[in-house]
Amino acid sequence: MSALLPAACALLLGLLGASFSPASCCRFQIPPHDQVARVARFVAHQCDWASMATISTHKPVAGQPFSNAFSVSDGTEGSGSGVPYMYLTRMEISVQDLEVNSQASLSMSLAQTDYCRQQGYDPQSPLCAHIILSGSVVEVNGTEADFAKRALFSRHPEMIDWPSDHNWFFAKFNITQVWVLDYFGGVKTVTPEEYFQAEPHRKHH
Repeated sequence: MSALLPAACALLLGLLGASFSPASCCRFQIPPHDQVARVARFVAHQCDWASMATISTHKPVAGQPFSNAFSVSDGTEGSGSGVPYMYLTRMEISVQDLEVNSQASLSMSLAQTDYCRQQGYDPQSPLCAHIILSGSVVEVNGTEADFAKRALFSRHPEMIDWPSDHNWFFAKFNITQVWVLDYFGGVKTVTPEEYFQAEPHRKHH
C-alpha cells in the first residue's frame, strides 16, 4: 500500500497542475499580442464586469470623473458580439450621471479572471491584457434588448431576481474607440471597425 502512495501523490499533483494551467481560466486561447483587435475582443468576452467612468453630476464631486463597477456581457459564453451590454436602473448613481452626459469609458482586464494571477502578472503589467473602451451608453429595445437579456442573464443569473420595482432596462456601450494594453511598448488603439471585424478566439483542439 505504501508503495502506491508516491504514484498516487504524483497523479494528484498532475491533476491539480492541469486544473490550474493558464488555459484553464478560459476555454479559448488568448490571441497573440500583435493581433490587437482580437485581444480586445477576447478580453471583452472573458470579463463579466467592468469599471465604468462617468462625469459625475453629484456634489461634492460634480464635473469630476467617477468610476463604478458594473456587470457586463457581450454574449452567451463562447458567442461574444463585442458589444458590452448592461442591466441598469435609473436609481443608480452612475446611471444618473449618464442621463446628463451619456459619454463614458469602460475598462476591463484579464486580472478579473484567473489568468494573470496564474501567470504571475501584476494587474498593472501590460502583459496582463486590459482594454479601455471610449464611447457612450444607450438604452436598447426590441430584438437587441432580447439579445442583451440572454447575454446578461446567462452569465449573471442573479439578475433574474433583482427587484422589479427598480425599473431595470437593458443598455449597451456604444464604442467609438478601443485602447489596448497587452504587451510592452505602450498603448495601442483599435477602431470600432477593426474591433468588430476581429475573430475573438479560436478553440483549443
